[in-house]
Parts: sequence; C-alpha cells; structure tokens
Amino acid sequence: MGEIKIIGMEKLQKKLKNNVSMDDVKRVVRHNGAEMEEKAQRNAPVDTGTLKRSIGLEITNGGMNAQVEPTAEYAPYVEFGTRFMAAQPYLKPAFEEQRKKFKKDLKKLTR
Repeated sequence: MGEIKIIGMEKLQKKLKNNVSMDDVKRVVRHNGAEMEEKAQRNAPVDTGTLKRSIGLEITNGGMNAQVEPTAEYAPYVEFGTRFMAAQPYLKPAFEEQRKKFKKDLKKLTR
C-alpha cells in the first residue's frame, strides 16, 4: 500500500558510492521499514487484533526495498472507509511520518 520512491536515483547512488557502502543503505532501508511496520501496527484499530497482526514487513531487491503492508482482506476498508463506516487511517500516517525520517537518514549517509 505505501511505497517510497526516490527520484534521481542515479545521482544518489553515485554520491552514496563515494561516501558509504551499500550495506549502510540497506541497513537504513531495513531499519526504517521496521519502524514503519511498528508505527502501522500501533496505529491500527484493534477489535480482534487480526488487522494489527497482519501488518508485515518484506525486504526485497537485495535489501534496497522495504514494503510494509497488511494481509487482512478488509485492511483497505479500514484505511479508506466505506459508505457505512468512516476511514480509520493507520498505514498512511505511519508512512508520512517515516518518509521524513527515511529521507533524513539517507542524507546523513551522504554527508
């Protein structure tokens, strides 16, 4: 559901190669992904706990992508609402908060 896209990846990769190892970048990706997973779980409304438990983290692309998403079938209805119930966003607020920290952590690597 939430994904961070980096515009200007070639420029960033060039600068990163000069200053840090890709292992450092992968560590930042994994750490920020784990933090976003925790925030989304903390934000998720709890009735039975199924939604909260369904939120997971998947690291792909050799450690360069972190994907946090719920697997509960009804997750989008909770996030966005329906005509019968109001939205209870849990994933987007976690994403918005984590996006700022992720950018800040990447900037620290390029200094």
